Amino acid sequence: MGRLYYGNSTDAIVVDDRDLAHLKVVATTKLRRSEGFSISFFSQDRGRSTVWIHCAIPLRFEFDSVEPIRLDPAYVNELAQAAASAMGIVIDLDRAIEDAKPALAVVA
Repeated sequence: MGRLYYGNSTDAIVVDDRDLAHLKVVATTKLRRSEGFSISFFSQDRGRSTVWIHCAIPLRFEFDSVEPIRLDPAYVNELAQAAASAMGIVIDLDRAIEDAKPALAVVA
């Protein structure tokens, strides 16, 4: 499990390394273009939180895995499309870690 640090907070959002690697690619691409977007995280235990990602706000990614994560271009594209939408990216923190492919959350 990786950690996403947002702003100056020392509290991390704990995210599966695969999801975090894909988020990093999308965030880096969007921030290079000075494009802000939202990411929502939810779990049954911790509820839901949303952060606004902007180039003026510090963002740090930490991975447990030493090896680089193999990226799935289709998943990167899904996240990029979600980031461009009004809903933003939504990540289900409870989904099974054993999944071979990360999945976007379905939001009603």
